[in-house]
Amino acid sequence: MRVLLTGAAGFIGSHVHRALRAAGHEVVAIDALLAAVYGPDMPAPEDVSVIDIREPQALDPLLRGVEVVCHLAAAVPPGSASVETVTAAMPSAPREGEARPGGLDLQAGPVYATHNDLGTAVLLAAMERAGVRRLVLGSSVSVYGEGRYRGARGGVYLPVMRRRADLDRGMFDHRAPRTGEILTWEAVLEDAATRPRTAYAASKSAQENYALAWGLGTGAAVTVLRYHHVYGDPVGENAAAAAHSGVAARFRAELAAGRAPFVFEDGGQVRDFVHVRDAAAATLAAVAHPLPGFVPLNIASGHPITLWQAASLMSRARRGPEPVVTGNYRLTDVRHIVAHPERAREALGFSARIAPAEGLAEYATAHAR
Repeated sequence: MRVLLTGAAGFIGSHVHRALRAAGHEVVAIDALLAAVYGPDMPAPEDVSVIDIREPQALDPLLRGVEVVCHLAAAVPPGSASVETVTAAMPSAPREGEARPGGLDLQAGPVYATHNDLGTAVLLAAMERAGVRRLVLGSSVSVYGEGRYRGARGGVYLPVMRRRADLDRGMFDHRAPRTGEILTWEAVLEDAATRPRTAYAASKSAQENYALAWGLGTGAAVTVLRYHHVYGDPVGENAAAAAHSGVAARFRAELAAGRAPFVFEDGGQVRDFVHVRDAAAATLAAVAHPLPGFVPLNIASGHPITLWQAASLMSRARRGPEPVVTGNYRLTDVRHIVAHPERAREALGFSARIAPAEGLAEYATAHAR
């Protein structure tokens, strides 16, 4: 098929670009090469055109003959090492009035809205003009916000915020409002309500809503891939793109510098780490398998682990120092977020091949001298 791929130079996009071409698709690959994402003076990779999706006159000729648009372009938060390492080094949780990383996210809100929200709306309008009727949208687990929980008596809870007084005394788990019992996490299904906690997550949720409206208005098909905590190296040597491996990138950077990786809270936060090669395989499957209507899918490994376990796996693989639990927290962080991956297996035949125990160890030792 002829596929328009946006964000083709990015962390996930570079792998998707390679996978699409290897599968024999004709790829029209574009990327705005935003300085906020790639740093200044990033050269365009081979076969990637520098195009800003907010410019409709640039999109119209590119969409001729396109059967599927794979939309991965987005302004993203800065590499986690630049913010989290500074905060982790603080001796205690930030006091009221101190600068917190959440403020950086809010200040970036206009950037996310300009590129993610407006860019998606312009792209969808151009797709409608061109008669394109299939969209694969790269979204994020962050749209869910906090996860799903259950009490001992079987009640389901969807908490929003933890109390600061609890966090200050090291009580990081959610508790039932009346009984105070600690709630246990459950996997989130795709039909759960989206409750974004950050400006970036809000922009990804907005992308999904624009895509839903476009699909309803045109009768087109939309497959939304809610990538979980994707890690790994991008295709090529761009360090800025590599930093968007999230917390795993920070752990590796700290180990590479000979420091112990810092783990927030008590280290018991549960996440699902999915390797970027698996994320690309899921995206390729979504391009190859048309699904009717609006279909969101969790793209995850299916093997959730705690952040302490992730940091420990990487430390052992690199023979580095043991992780340090800081007890620090950020008000915008979620406690646990694990989503059910079965719908992607049923709809696309996709199951992740790389378990976190294997993939994080490989990632930790990549490029090590």
